[in-house]
Amino acid sequence: MRLGIDLGGSKIEIVALGDGGNGDAAELLRERVATPQGDYAATLAAIAGLVAATEQKLGAGGTAASVGIGIPGAESKATGLIKNANSTCLIGQPLRRDLEAALGRPLRLANDANCFALSEATDGAAAGAAVVFGVILGTGVGGGIVIDGKVLNGANAIAGEWGHNPMPGEHHRPLCYCGRKGCIELYLSGPGMAKEHRRTAIADFSPQQIVAQAAAGDADCEASLQLYETRLARALATVINVVDPDVIVLGGGLSNIDRLYASVPKLWGAFVFSDRVDTRLVKARFGDSSGVRGAAWLW
Repeated sequence: MRLGIDLGGSKIEIVALGDGGNGDAAELLRERVATPQGDYAATLAAIAGLVAATEQKLGAGGTAASVGIGIPGAESKATGLIKNANSTCLIGQPLRRDLEAALGRPLRLANDANCFALSEATDGAAAGAAVVFGVILGTGVGGGIVIDGKVLNGANAIAGEWGHNPMPGEHHRPLCYCGRKGCIELYLSGPGMAKEHRRTAIADFSPQQIVAQAAAGDADCEASLQLYETRLARALATVINVVDPDVIVLGGGLSNIDRLYASVPKLWGAFVFSDRVDTRLVKARFGDSSGVRGAAWLW
């Protein structure tokens, strides 16, 4: 039995996976609790409590299950402490050491976008592909790379951190919270789409409203959506030029915009250094569940 935990800013979710046969993993249990806000010790206790309760409910036969954890940040290779986490109570903490002590076993940590990519590469929409780039398009923008079924972490534990590269081809370069200007996240996140629509159309619409109004014939919303598609195509073209993945999988709230999967591949060829582009753009099979499933697949 594999246990996966998704440590999010608002919730901590656990999933137990068993062998479902045919290359799939059977989901035995899934539960979630609220994340203690700004409280590191309480977060450790909540994770330990979820693991203990899950093993008690399912029975581990005297053998502790493997545990993988997806986190909103990365573990520094220099110090072993957490960095780049938007859940700021984790920053500077020895999360792996403390959780291993609390759980009484070794565990594996990975960035949550890496877990998403691993889930989709293992038994999701990109199953069987050699090189997979997983993209989160939600409140933020993240990415993860999986090669031959294994997460690529990189020398600095930041492989796939696509959202904080500069958006190519833009002269309007707003300041990002990370301190840099013109980051991809500012244009391709949900808040980024809504902010750009306010800037150009002087209308306060959510991404869902922009998509719905575009389908209903609103010219301003259609223009905003086409601009988003072009920016996404340009940004993904840089990934294709560097990583050349077999499959790019989209997750997060904006991955539910169905027209992206037809429109973006028609646009990205103009920016890719190749006579044709065979990379496939697909929607995540497991949706919001991919991150927690990928954490279980770290073992």
